[in-house]
Amino acid sequence: MTLNVRSVAVFCGSRTGHDPLYSQEAVRAGELLARHGVRLIYGGGANGLMGVVADATIRAGGSVTGIIPEFLKTREKMHEQVSELIVTTSMHERKQIMFAKADAFWILPG
Repeated sequence: MTLNVRSVAVFCGSRTGHDPLYSQEAVRAGELLARHGVRLIYGGGANGLMGVVADATIRAGGSVTGIIPEFLKTREKMHEQVSELIVTTSMHERKQIMFAKADAFWILPG
């Protein structure tokens, strides 16, 4: 069986957590997605593990779609360097769009 995964929604924290391993794994995840030409779909923030995975994907030459609700644009500091940034009216709409755009889902610890 061949899987045709073109995009992966990654759910992770807006903080890095206490264990540096969380950030290391977020970097590895971003690099892996970019290396395989898989678009990162994520929460749109520049902080914490969200920022780490997005930055790693971008540095490795990958494509990134950030999806962030209007009320979190300043609170979480949205990422300005993503390939595509979608601002939603609610958390519910954010999750709906992430679900619609993703072929698979990852949840990172932290």
